[in-house]
Amino acid sequence: MKEEILVNVASGETRVAIVENGVLQEVLIERVSRLGLVSNIYKGKVSRVLPGMQAAFIEIGLERTAFLHVSDIARPSIEEDGVAIENNANIRDLLRDGDSVLVQVVKDPMGTKGARLTTFITIPSRYLVYMPNGSGVGVSTRIDDEQERARLRDTVAQFIDPATPGGYIVRTAAEGAPFEALRADMLFLAKLWKVVFERGNQSDGPDLIYEDLPLHKRILRDVLNADIEKIRVDSEAAFEGMQKFANTFIPELAPTIDQYSGDRPLFDLHNVEEEIQKALERKVTLKSGGYLIIDQTEAMTTVDVNTGAYVGHRNLEDTIFKTNLEAAQAIARQLRLRNLGGIIILDFIDMHDEEHRRQVLQALEKYLSRDHVKFFISEVTQLGLVEMTRKRTRESLQHITCEPCASCNGRGFIKTAETVCYEIFREIVRQNRQFDFQELMILASQEVTDMLLDEESAALADLELATGKPIRLQPEISYQTEVYDVVLM
Repeated sequence: MKEEILVNVASGETRVAIVENGVLQEVLIERVSRLGLVSNIYKGKVSRVLPGMQAAFIEIGLERTAFLHVSDIARPSIEEDGVAIENNANIRDLLRDGDSVLVQVVKDPMGTKGARLTTFITIPSRYLVYMPNGSGVGVSTRIDDEQERARLRDTVAQFIDPATPGGYIVRTAAEGAPFEALRADMLFLAKLWKVVFERGNQSDGPDLIYEDLPLHKRILRDVLNADIEKIRVDSEAAFEGMQKFANTFIPELAPTIDQYSGDRPLFDLHNVEEEIQKALERKVTLKSGGYLIIDQTEAMTTVDVNTGAYVGHRNLEDTIFKTNLEAAQAIARQLRLRNLGGIIILDFIDMHDEEHRRQVLQALEKYLSRDHVKFFISEVTQLGLVEMTRKRTRESLQHITCEPCASCNGRGFIKTAETVCYEIFREIVRQNRQFDFQELMILASQEVTDMLLDEESAALADLELATGKPIRLQPEISYQTEVYDVVLM
């Protein structure tokens, strides 16, 4: 599979597009005005401990306090007869108001929620992840070869100093890496942690101790796919920075980095801009004629599959099965492209054949397997729905690039002109009962004003007769359909 990474750098914004076989699969966006916080390390100060929730709110210097649950607090293990047992400590035994604590962001602030924190610090490099509060050596589950897993585990383990706390996770990119490269990563991480630890000790908080790499460099460090053919960047400064970073830490990746200097914008050349626009729409069309409807809410995301114009060539069950198979591939791509996380409900078209249901679920898992974000798919529910979760660490594409509609405030619909007319009638009656006035003026949108003069003219005339006061209309071009004013004169 051919994979390209496109890096577009503009003033205040960096965008990264991951393209597989010419099809956009993922978009990452970082803006100076709202930089992502995941992996940043802070010296925080406990502002409030909540025993009922077994959690604490931590001040880390942001607009909203961050959230730290007791399960995310590293604490000494307890052994009984030489066997480690779970330490179910109470939050009040671990933290008190005013305490300083070294924490790392694991989830960006989203909506009204603050950042999610942990004290299980992790610091990644190209091949390894260092865990100062961990122990032992773990190997990525994406490395299947047992001999290679054993080699990597043994190589890292032999360099661990028993007197130095901490453990390591071997990343997928380490498959086939020589022991010299692994050793170099361990030395780099040890030096970096020493600097972070000393800065943390010197600070009382709230304070930023360690900031993760900018997006254009972070994508180099986190590239886990050996299929990368090219990394194209349209900024000379970013290109030089990426080349320097790659030559220092990832020499084998340096030849793949090219600076793009063409006249046509890089994202336009690969049809990325158009795909981003499509990813912000509710409806996703399938090649067969079917379509998906994707609705994102604060609680969950729902995906509805429909056959649409696809009628098939054999029978209804076959048509439904083929539509669902195509939808499974499209859903996997859309979840990754839109970065949808949390609880996700998939409403495939009902299938009576048990084997068809099994194959659709298998297809969904297969297409999701290339997603680097952790996911879990449950069985089909009694209502025929597929429940799944996808880890949410940063805001979705929609939340980054869009805001609620000023007309409907995010509801997705607005009142009709007819409904607004009746609201105006009720408001006139209300005002007439409470105040004395000579006449009324109604300020409303052109659409509402036209309806008052046409379909609702008889009702307006009856209202004038009932109140005994003249009613004048004035259209306001700047008013949305739902906006109106009843002015007493």
